[in-house]
Amino acid sequence: MNVVIVDDEPLARDEIARLLEQEADIRIVEQCSNAIEGISAINRLHPDVVFLDIQMPMVSGLEMLSMLDPERMPRVVFLTAYNEYALQAFDSDAFDYLLKPVDPVRLDVTLKRLRRDGGPKPDLFNAAAPLRQIPCPGHHRVLLIKVDEIEFATSKTSGVYVTTMQGPEYFTELTLRTLEEKTPFLRCHRQYLVNPDHIREICFQEAGSVEIVTRRGQRLPVSRRLLGELKEKLGLC
Repeated sequence: MNVVIVDDEPLARDEIARLLEQEADIRIVEQCSNAIEGISAINRLHPDVVFLDIQMPMVSGLEMLSMLDPERMPRVVFLTAYNEYALQAFDSDAFDYLLKPVDPVRLDVTLKRLRRDGGPKPDLFNAAAPLRQIPCPGHHRVLLIKVDEIEFATSKTSGVYVTTMQGPEYFTELTLRTLEEKTPFLRCHRQYLVNPDHIREICFQEAGSVEIVTRRGQRLPVSRRLLGELKEKLGLC
C-alpha cells in the first residue's frame, strides 16, 4: 500500500512513519505538514491510504477531505489527540481513526483491516459540505479566498487558477471537478467555471460563438455543448 501522512506536528509524523516503515507491504510516498501539501500529494501520487491529522491550522483534516476530487479519494485513517473527534471522523466516512500517540497494537488492527478491505472507494465523500473558501498556496503562506469573491476558475497546463473580482489570479491545488461539485460555480467551457453572481451578460457572436462577460468585463468562452445546460441553470430557458 502506498501511504501519505498529513500532520502538522513533526513528532507525530515521525512516530506514525516509524511504525509504518516496519511493515514490508507499506511504502510511505510522501509526508506533508499541512492540508495544502496533502491535497497536492494526493492529486499527484494517488495513494491507497492517507493518515490524516484532524486538527491542523488554516485548513483542518475534515475540510481537506471536502476539497479532494472524489475520483482520487484514498482510504482515510484519521489521527487525533482527542477521542471526541471519533464520531466526527466516522460521520465523514473515515476508514478508521487512531488516537495519538499511536498504539502499535491498535495500528496493527487498522492495517489488517486495510489489507482485507482492498481498493479505494471514490464516492465516499461526495456528501461533504460545500466549500466556503478556496485555499491558494503562495510563498510561505496560504491565502484563503471566499467563494463569493471569485469571478471564475480556469484550468491551464500549469494547473488550476481562480481569478477574483479584484483581478488577480491565484493557483489552487483543487481540481476543476472539485470546484464544480463543491461551489455554486457553473461550467461554461471544458477549461472554465464561472461564478453565476459575476455574470453580466451572455454574448452571441455573428460567427456562432458564445461568450460570457463578467461584471468586471472579462470574456469567457462558452462551448456549444454546455450552452443549453448553462442557460437552464441560469433560468434563461
